[in-house]
Amino acid sequence: MVYRIQITQVDTQACATKFINLFFISILESKGEMEREINLNSIKTCFLSNYPPKECGIATFTKDLSKAMDHKFNPKLKSKVVALNAPEELYNYNRKVIMEIDKEDINTYIDIAKKINNRDDIKIVSIQHEFGIFGGDYGCYLVPFLETLKKPVVITFHSVLPNPEEERKKLVQAIVGRSSAIIVMAEVAVKILNEDYGIPKSKLFVVHHGIPSVNFKKPEVMKEKLNLQGRKVISTFGLLSRGKGIEQMIKALPKIVEKYPDVIYLIMGETHPVVRNEEGESYRRELIKLINNLGLKDNVKFYNKYLSLDEITSYLQASDIYVCTNLERNQITSGTLAYAMGAGKAIVSTPIIYAEEMLAAERGITVKFKNPDSYANAINKVLDDSEYKELLERNAYAFSRQMIWPNVALSYLKIFNKVVKLREELTDKFPKIKLNHLQNMTDDYGLIQFANHIEPEIKSGYTIDDNARALIFSVLHDDLMNKGVPSKLTRTYLNFIQKSQEADGNFKNNHKNEEEITNKYSDDSFGRTIWALGYTIYKIKDEKLKEKARQMFLKSFSRITSLETTRAMAFSICGLAYYCKDDPNQEAIYLIKTLADRLVELYDTEAGEDWGWFEPFLTYANAKLPESLFLAYDITGENRYLEVGEETLKFLSDTVFIEDEIYPIGQNGWYNRNGKRALFDQQPLDVSYIIQAFLTACETTQDKDYHDKAIKAFNWFLGKNHLNQMIYNENTGGCYDGLGRHSVNLNQGAESTVSYLMARIFLEEKKRKKRFSK
Repeated sequence: MVYRIQITQVDTQACATKFINLFFISILESKGEMEREINLNSIKTCFLSNYPPKECGIATFTKDLSKAMDHKFNPKLKSKVVALNAPEELYNYNRKVIMEIDKEDINTYIDIAKKINNRDDIKIVSIQHEFGIFGGDYGCYLVPFLETLKKPVVITFHSVLPNPEEERKKLVQAIVGRSSAIIVMAEVAVKILNEDYGIPKSKLFVVHHGIPSVNFKKPEVMKEKLNLQGRKVISTFGLLSRGKGIEQMIKALPKIVEKYPDVIYLIMGETHPVVRNEEGESYRRELIKLINNLGLKDNVKFYNKYLSLDEITSYLQASDIYVCTNLERNQITSGTLAYAMGAGKAIVSTPIIYAEEMLAAERGITVKFKNPDSYANAINKVLDDSEYKELLERNAYAFSRQMIWPNVALSYLKIFNKVVKLREELTDKFPKIKLNHLQNMTDDYGLIQFANHIEPEIKSGYTIDDNARALIFSVLHDDLMNKGVPSKLTRTYLNFIQKSQEADGNFKNNHKNEEEITNKYSDDSFGRTIWALGYTIYKIKDEKLKEKARQMFLKSFSRITSLETTRAMAFSICGLAYYCKDDPNQEAIYLIKTLADRLVELYDTEAGEDWGWFEPFLTYANAKLPESLFLAYDITGENRYLEVGEETLKFLSDTVFIEDEIYPIGQNGWYNRNGKRALFDQQPLDVSYIIQAFLTACETTQDKDYHDKAIKAFNWFLGKNHLNQMIYNENTGGCYDGLGRHSVNLNQGAESTVSYLMARIFLEEKKRKKRFSK
């Protein structure tokens, strides 16, 4: 075991202590290290790259990518790292680093390749490539490593230079020729590699630079935390070097300050270690001299340190505008620009190749190289027009959702799987259940209907639809997580239903919104509420709350037989069935049979050889219809209910699963018999309901295939969809409102959030039962 220590100041006693400690740690861990060498069945991928604590963008990228893949696919897929070091470098790596290469010693490349060949647990090698991080001319020492290596290789090119000189071109061709797939971070890189290097497009894949998942927020809150309140904040971050061109932005400031005296420009990051070794802090001193000469001492601040992710996030969230000042036109990627997009910033950038692609379609503004007036005009334009600024922010943020690390991890796995099958892209390792956003959307009155991003829109009011679904989730969550103790959420949602019920047993749907007068009621809302009350009676442990729900439930009996819509009938059957699980009431059983017979009659009338459904169309909440018949069979034992339930659930499943990926019926046109089905926009509600239907079918029949389909459908929330994007937001515990053809709807309203939570909690309940017969 090798420990490396980076020493920045001479402290003999501290160094001696650290070496002694590491010596004893190595003895204590040696047995565990040997065990890891033997029992490495879960390690599948190996990254060759720089790695922290080295201060380098590629090192940070590799750490974040490997961490994201481990988090998303653990325990069946894990990653390790082979780190590159210069001869003079000493680093104390964590246990993820299993080998090290002296980048200037060609023999160590060959030796490490042989060691990897001898490791049966390593199935694929992912190389993060930048010409400067490998030894030899243009980093040519990588070639003997690839020639020796017998494992499949995927290369990520962090730089792609157009119009290469012949030596660089041949080197890139040699690297690509020994690799199974090439990943680049921009579409233009595919064009350059194909046209300038002769690389076939079939070998090239675009996966955007990964970014942390950051909530879209107005900067005022973070400004106050960072003592920047009352200032217009412009920021730039990254390792400092002359190629950053920061002097051009400083020269632009007088024109900006003249109009906005409260502007402050934050230059965040320490000097690049290589630059510091060569010229010390001369560039920073030149910038400070320029600032003083222009009288900008109060308008520019340096934050001279290597920034943590939390610091980067905080300062980006506090920024009004992010400026990318880089001078290298051919720069094909920029982690700092990607991070700024991910924070939803209005971005002004020089026209590097990467910025031109990423900031197109009003996602940002590009300015001229070495032209301070161009900077100033663009920045003033953004500060002058708040609506334009917000447009840039929203467009950048929406585009960048594909770039959050969980989505990038899934994209990498897809590419790895094309080379060598590592594991299924589906996962049964689900995120922990978070109530943060649900609680944020719930006040003392009830669950607020809509959100603007993550902020509740009070003016949208409340609906019994949302509160009824939320009650089902909360009751089951209390049962599984709180040992049956009713939460404040459960009491709030049950109280909401109580104040919604009217003298005749009906329920008012809309509260405190525009539809409160014109659209108070609906049969479907009534049915959902019956479902929620029946489930509450069945599951809740608190006798007072159970009785409260029972009284409301029984008060509504007289309205049930008058229901006309199929979904209202199905929701009501669900509620009645759960009620009967607690109290097999004969009147309730009669109502179940009455409604179930109607659904079966509709099916017998409408179904044909190519259409196994109750109606001549599929719209929303389709899966509740077959699910209700499984529950009706469970209570009554009528085989015809089970037959129709299975037939219709199979028809729906065959319709919405395309090549093993779920495509719920799109709301933009639905699906009429003999017509063309709509694929978009896809709603979390429909995915949630089909998951619930599969789980109910599994519980009724004990057929594990239904459970497997539920898992498959749930992965839609986790990125197994046509955009390969997470619909669930792990930061907030909320869920995006829909999936369009090209993007997600970034709002996280009540319906979508509760839909996710219902699917998640019902899967959790099934996980704890773990009973299958076939």
